[in-house]
Amino acid sequence: MFVNAIPLRCQLDPHLSFHKVTKQVRDTVINCTKYSYFPLQHILSQHPNLSNPVFLDTSFDFISSMRRDGENEIMIGDSPFSLLPHSIKISENEIKSKFDFILSFQHDLNLNEISCTIDASTDLFNAETVCIILQRLQTILHQQFTAFDCTTNVPIYELSLALPNERLLMQSMNNTQISFPFSVTCIHHGFVYEAMKHPQKLSVELDEQSLTYCELLYYVQVLSLTLLNEYHVFPGEIVCQCVERSLTMVIGIMGIEMVGCIYCPLSPRDPQHRLHALTQQTQSHLVLVHWLTKMKFNNDILSTDIHSIFANNDAMSDADFDRLSSVKVTPNDIAYIIFTSGSTGIPKAVQVRHENFIRYMCSFVSVSTLNKDDVAVQMARSTFDVHLRQIVGVLLIGATLVLLRAGGMTDFDYLADVLYNKQITHFNTVSVLFQSFLSFLIQYKKIYAVKYLRSLCNGGEVFVFKLIDLIQASNIPNCTLWNLYGPAETTITSTFHLIDIRASTKCIPIGRSLSNYQCLILNEFLQSPSVNQEGELFVGGVGVFAGYLDRDDLTAKALIEIDGDLFYRTGDLVRMDNSGLLYYQGRKDHQVKLHGQRIELGEIERCLLNIISISACVVMKWNDDHLVTYVQSSQINEEQLRQHCQSHLPPHMIPSIFIILDKLPLNQNGKVDRKQLPSPKSSLSTLLLSDKSDTPLNQFEESIHTIWCQVLHCNENYISGTASFFSVGGHSLRFIELYYRYQALFNFDAHSLSIGLFLQQPTIRQHAQLLQTLPSNDTQTTRWQSLYINQGKTFLN
Repeated sequence: MFVNAIPLRCQLDPHLSFHKVTKQVRDTVINCTKYSYFPLQHILSQHPNLSNPVFLDTSFDFISSMRRDGENEIMIGDSPFSLLPHSIKISENEIKSKFDFILSFQHDLNLNEISCTIDASTDLFNAETVCIILQRLQTILHQQFTAFDCTTNVPIYELSLALPNERLLMQSMNNTQISFPFSVTCIHHGFVYEAMKHPQKLSVELDEQSLTYCELLYYVQVLSLTLLNEYHVFPGEIVCQCVERSLTMVIGIMGIEMVGCIYCPLSPRDPQHRLHALTQQTQSHLVLVHWLTKMKFNNDILSTDIHSIFANNDAMSDADFDRLSSVKVTPNDIAYIIFTSGSTGIPKAVQVRHENFIRYMCSFVSVSTLNKDDVAVQMARSTFDVHLRQIVGVLLIGATLVLLRAGGMTDFDYLADVLYNKQITHFNTVSVLFQSFLSFLIQYKKIYAVKYLRSLCNGGEVFVFKLIDLIQASNIPNCTLWNLYGPAETTITSTFHLIDIRASTKCIPIGRSLSNYQCLILNEFLQSPSVNQEGELFVGGVGVFAGYLDRDDLTAKALIEIDGDLFYRTGDLVRMDNSGLLYYQGRKDHQVKLHGQRIELGEIERCLLNIISISACVVMKWNDDHLVTYVQSSQINEEQLRQHCQSHLPPHMIPSIFIILDKLPLNQNGKVDRKQLPSPKSSLSTLLLSDKSDTPLNQFEESIHTIWCQVLHCNENYISGTASFFSVGGHSLRFIELYYRYQALFNFDAHSLSIGLFLQQPTIRQHAQLLQTLPSNDTQTTRWQSLYINQGKTFLN
């Protein structure tokens, strides 16, 4: 007998109860039986885009009957029916089936029992998969018919697919509670404690400059008393600091903490307009600067040069010490704020308490990533929250901090000398930068520079697996490799993973929760998905921040209470494997990470929409290296757009490519159709000239042009002599490669021409002029052949 199949579409509302869902399905089936005469092929022909419908390979049967013992018959009402099998046994090891997957339910009315059978094609399914499907089905049925009455209004989204062993794994993942003996409760108390314990130990070094813990404490106290006596600061007041890497930077941070104020770092690389806007947002009345940054602020903002304070100070009296000791700060007070990009167009100021940072450092140190005997180099800029751990955290545990001079992070010769001469044991940066640095060391036979490394930490970006190959090739003894993860809102680091460099896996997890942190993976209904299923990561524990400064609306969206504990919605998508390890999968929104920096694309869009002639704007990340902006306008050019961004946004948020369109493509809902936007390659090709209209003027510029083409992988094009390196597809690591190619070819060192000079003048013509100032030398034929340089990216210091 031929049975005509009827395809049905049942859209399940997750908020319905199980009883209502079954009624909806039943009603749908009954209402569609009147179309049973309609040929299936005719139905399918009306949907030409539907190829190989899944329902033709799947059978779902439910039979409620009274079975006669010993017979293959069922009773439906008063009528007996014989069961026709879907599968026929052909041989001992082979069964012929009409469908690839058959799920059959048998409801025995005599025993009031439901049995379930699955027949599945072994060509498509393995036995383990089928068993897991059955176990998840049993779990759902058990919840429905034993955990609560099926007539209740509990929505079906609360039915969990997680198996008991998976739920146990999720629970064990958060068994991280450890009691630490807290000898201090505030940041400055911890620093003073370490200074009293070993006053003559080196606390901080920068090239030939150094301070012991006792000396650093003295300068911190001098600054603190000046802030109290002359600038009349009070506990809880926000004090900004805008300085380059220096001993002054360290003194400024600890001085602000000692008087109970809130430290707010500002980047010297930011344009003046942005610095003023951030200062106004904090309502700060004072900005600490030094001689390199004091011109960044006009007379409307009170700024003071830290160096001048030390030059004019008098000896401290007992009364001064008494005043410092009388400053009242509690663990729950805010220690610092750090700005992150905001989707509304306004940066968000993350507030972190003293208690958050102290407890975080206890958890971080407990896994041996950092200890009191380490000599740690400070790599992160002040716009990264990790600079607090690299400076304040190192001082709180009594280790030694080593600073790099301005531009030192991109001067690999200098960086190698620092690591070797200072015997650096702890190094924390994005993996792509260390990959490039290690490539340089191998190429120039300077691998001895990292011989003292004990702990190498990656954070801020997805781990670059090829770094492991380089570490194995360089044979660094006794060095452990860590992958760290954590948003600023959970105090720097939430999870950690010790990487086994001998393992063959190419997918590096972000690991497990730190001590006294909790991680939950939840779906849109705040239910836990099963193992290896994607969900949003929620982080709770000792590091959860106090909220965004003066943005209660954003704080309410970011924080959620679950079972009495506060959790932060990260917006990051992760999955958990069978070992309880977390793997980063991406974002659920338009936030991106570029060169280690967290960027809300909406902030860039809002900045550009302030230009009157722009009616619409979309910003996207392209090729993991660049930000691309599409604007709808007919009255603006690319140079105007770039200048506007440079005057309002920090360097890492300035798009590389601007594409101007008369009209942005829209979808049926009236929103911008991102898939229909033109490829950035077409815009880039207009910058890489094909008509030779702006070709190099002489043979010297021709050689520079050739190097650019090799570094940018655009040998078939001609690059304008006046185009910026960063507007024709370049990024910071490629610029480092370009600089070292110059050094190898023209035989000069960083003292003759620093990389900073080339950054300030980033065109072929300007580079040629700089290189022509060098004394005449025979050019070298060797080049720095980076092993993986072009796959990395990080921002320049």
